[in-house]
Amino acid sequence: MKARSESLVRLTAWILLGCAVVAVVWARIRLAGLPLERDEGEYAYTGQLILRGIAPYKLAYSMKFPGTSVAYAGLMSIFGQSPSGIHVGLAIVNLLTVIFVLLLGCELIGGVAGIAAAAAYAVLSLMPHVLGQAAHATHFVVLFASAAAMLLVRAVDRRSQRLIFAAGCLFGCAVLMKQPGVLFVVFALLSILVASWRGQLTVRQATRYTVVLVGGALLPCVAAAIALWATGVFGKFWFWTIQYAAEYGTRVSPVEAFELFRGHFFGVIGTAWPIWLLAAAGLALCLFRYRATTRRDLLLAFTFFSALAVCPGFYFRPHYFILLLPAVSLLAGLAITILVEALSSRAAKFAPAALLLLGLCLAWPIWSESDFFFQRPLSEANRMVNGTNPFPESIKIGEYIRENSAPGDRVAVLGSEPQIYFYSGRESATGYIYTYGLMEPQPYALQMQREMIEEIEAARPKFLVLVVIDKSWLAGSDSDLTIFRWVDRYCDANYEQVGLINIKDTGSDYFLSGHPGNITPAAERILLYRRKT
Repeated sequence: MKARSESLVRLTAWILLGCAVVAVVWARIRLAGLPLERDEGEYAYTGQLILRGIAPYKLAYSMKFPGTSVAYAGLMSIFGQSPSGIHVGLAIVNLLTVIFVLLLGCELIGGVAGIAAAAAYAVLSLMPHVLGQAAHATHFVVLFASAAAMLLVRAVDRRSQRLIFAAGCLFGCAVLMKQPGVLFVVFALLSILVASWRGQLTVRQATRYTVVLVGGALLPCVAAAIALWATGVFGKFWFWTIQYAAEYGTRVSPVEAFELFRGHFFGVIGTAWPIWLLAAAGLALCLFRYRATTRRDLLLAFTFFSALAVCPGFYFRPHYFILLLPAVSLLAGLAITILVEALSSRAAKFAPAALLLLGLCLAWPIWSESDFFFQRPLSEANRMVNGTNPFPESIKIGEYIRENSAPGDRVAVLGSEPQIYFYSGRESATGYIYTYGLMEPQPYALQMQREMIEEIEAARPKFLVLVVIDKSWLAGSDSDLTIFRWVDRYCDANYEQVGLINIKDTGSDYFLSGHPGNITPAAERILLYRRKT
């Protein structure tokens, strides 16, 4: 009877995973046509340049490591240079991560827990509360981190240096996707230490594995550094990802960090609260009831460092929490497994009922967000998650520039809308594809503004796009406004206005044949200029 019940539990778990994956893939494919947002636009444009043989940081400055842009280049070479192609690629990345979470859960906790964790991750990583429909770098970090963690557990069990080295390489790739990935490397080093402390490894083995792991993690990072050095952009890479990133990451005070966390955390949970409650129960059970073994210690360490990975800079933006979702899913899987075991010890025939709870927890967020996932037209779905950010407008601006310029013409976007470069298929006149840094109260702000001005004046772009939207600049009372005074003089002397896009809550009005005299510019607008002949 007990064996039959166990088979039924496992079959039910597989069915739930299958249903979750089908629903998630269906939603991702339906939403594939959503316009790119800013981060996606950055990676897509940089990936586009990579496909043309232009190195990262040459025409697109970024404080993020180059891995995600390289991944975008790979995905676009397969699925096409379009929002749909990028989002289909994200669906593949997401499915691979689901598989690795499944395998990691099986290694750490058991088969049913792994299946439940995979289903939970599939649903959680889709939620609009973490901007799961957008191909952020965090999706790529957890892909490599979960695969590496799975290999690490297997490597320690099998005493395999080859697997340790492979795990290290994958952890290194996670770092290249985005800097917080380095915390998963720390998790790996601690895992080897825990295995030694628990007697699973000798001190000599632990020392050797540590060296091999670090060597594997350094390999992709050193290879990337050499490639950047060889293409002459290492100086820019170092400034943006180390020097400026250090300034950016230390701007938020502890009091502000607490307020940001409090303001975002419950919003991140959103309608997926049943799965988060399962995870909270799993964490409590792991701490107080689950047997103290290397496996438990690894699960707790993975959760701790996943949470730390959300914290660098203390901005706590919604998509940062994607880094925590594999750990949350594993804890939810643990809670379900312990419930199954508890029911099995009392009345085996009722054990499958524990999976009913999992099914309800998975179904609730999908049903609650079904309007967004399956019903709303894409234009309305975009407004639901992105508000009046000019993401659909960027598509039409890019198309206009592409149709009215030659491939060798340059474009300058004054604002943080890198997706316009991607849609236009034209190279940027300046490496400053974001303008947030220019407005921040940091020591490089004026230097950045002057450099951006010099680059634009030297390139003499065919088109100049001026984004008059607060969300594209985030200027504050302490911002240096030098660049705004310059742009007025520069445009008057060298450009003629050929377009106006008024952005409103109800939709945008496009005037791409000049600025009609009887039209009043909206508070949020984009002005399009063409260089005078």
